[in-house]
Amino acid sequence: MIKVMIVDDDPMVAEFNKRYVDLVAGFKVESVVHSADEALIVLDKIQIDLILLDIFMPGMNGLELLTTLRQIGKGIDVIVITAACDSSNIKKALRFGAVDYIIKPFQFERLDAALMGYKGLASLMKEQDRLNQLELDQCILYKEQPSTIPLPKGVDRNTLARTWLKIKELEQNLFSTEEMAQQIGISRVSMRKYLEFLRQIGTLSLELIYGTVGRPVYKYRCTNSVNNFIQRYL
Repeated sequence: MIKVMIVDDDPMVAEFNKRYVDLVAGFKVESVVHSADEALIVLDKIQIDLILLDIFMPGMNGLELLTTLRQIGKGIDVIVITAACDSSNIKKALRFGAVDYIIKPFQFERLDAALMGYKGLASLMKEQDRLNQLELDQCILYKEQPSTIPLPKGVDRNTLARTWLKIKELEQNLFSTEEMAQQIGISRVSMRKYLEFLRQIGTLSLELIYGTVGRPVYKYRCTNSVNNFIQRYL
């Protein structure tokens, strides 16, 4: 599990970034702080693998924090996430070892690509002492290209694709597990695995619906039918 710290002086932005990271398998947000000084205090207490770092903050800014980390010998990896789009800030961030640079505002898919590229390279370096050029290129040069992600046990890729196409056809209408199971032609128990997986990655929501008679029932609703993030799983 890759341990992440988020450093951003805006609590709302920090929370959004945390939610984004929570959607990506293999990452865990260990700490959210709102200043560089706070980050340095926390880093003395816990182990962090990756920092998502804003630049514009009161007091010590993000680039000064990055510089300080290198001066004191901390080799923590950093992905800069900032509104700063000038070449000076970008060059300085890269010069001091930022592994990626994301300009706000950004789409979730861009952060997802950065995290998956980082995860792939980190995994490769952990498993192998020596890398060949092809392996390195696939992690560094082509990380923006979507890669297929392993699915949870019991979730078939073809069935997931059929389910997703059917859900998009509903145009955000509510549906139950049983209704979707009938549409796809699999058991209700099996269908629940697919719908819960889609809910966990943020494409479905689960709502409790109260009818005029009988017990209330849970139904799913598509929250984003144009979410390209799911293409990584298809």
